Amino acid sequence: MTPTQLRAYSAVARLGSVKRAARELDVSEAAVSLHIGKLRKTFDDRLFVPTAAGLSFTPGGLRLAVRAIELLGLQDRTLREVSQARHRSRLLRVATSSVFAEYAAPGLLDLFVSRADDLDVELSVHNTGRFDELLRERAVDVAIGPEREFDAGLSGQTILNYEVLTVVGRSHPLAGNRTDLARLREQTWLLGPSAMDRIGLVPSVLRRLEIPEGRQRLFQSHAAALEEVKKGRGVGLAPGFSVAADLASGALVTPKGPPVRTKGSWSAVRDGCHDPSGVVAEFLRFATTPRATQAMLHGSGVHRGRFRPAVHVTLWNQAN
Repeated sequence: MTPTQLRAYSAVARLGSVKRAARELDVSEAAVSLHIGKLRKTFDDRLFVPTAAGLSFTPGGLRLAVRAIELLGLQDRTLREVSQARHRSRLLRVATSSVFAEYAAPGLLDLFVSRADDLDVELSVHNTGRFDELLRERAVDVAIGPEREFDAGLSGQTILNYEVLTVVGRSHPLAGNRTDLARLREQTWLLGPSAMDRIGLVPSVLRRLEIPEGRQRLFQSHAAALEEVKKGRGVGLAPGFSVAADLASGALVTPKGPPVRTKGSWSAVRDGCHDPSGVVAEFLRFATTPRATQAMLHGSGVHRGRFRPAVHVTLWNQAN
């Protein structure tokens, strides 16, 4: 059983046909079929058969599809780690929810990489519903998002407790006035990308208050949404620590009426098979320290060596 055979089988299982797998791998259909044939001989299992609806996998074929993803991910990780060891560098890949990435991740990661010269951290933002999949496929090393139940084989720990506040601008009709659920549902809600998730405090608040989708306006970032909230153009939701200064100055106000504070936690989740002495364990130990908590709430207070933003991926390290 070779990586090439597993890669061909994984592509067939994921795409549902030998033809599409061959196109993705840029090889002939005969080559893919040859790899599948060798795997069938190795396991003495047909693995899958064509049907009118697509491919029908045997129980062994389904198990192999899962293991192929894990083994290929482990191979890629091993190649990367060996290369990093040769160049005396380490890489930690962190997936986070959009709220954590915008408000808490910069301070945490800045401070973490400041502790070592050989450490890089790559951050990617994902829908929290994909976290388990990303960890199982070893596409990321750690996933940080709303505390929840995890798949078997994954383990998590709480790294920060926080609360989400309902806020309006000082010129908004709800500022300083008592409101009720009916009136809240009539407002325009100005929201960041976290409103599109199924898991997390923001979507749970919207569901609990039964805010109609037609009353929700989504922005590319939570900061952009809050800027519109400050102008009195709607109601917003934000982590309490991120708007403390605006509440103190009066730029934002929490309306009176239904509960405006909803408490929750962020947790860091990893694959339980990770080496407990590696960079993942080092990061998790650090993330629960008082210094890390202050960095998430207030920023790191350290010089940022290099920070290269992208649409979905950013990289922290200490190189100048």
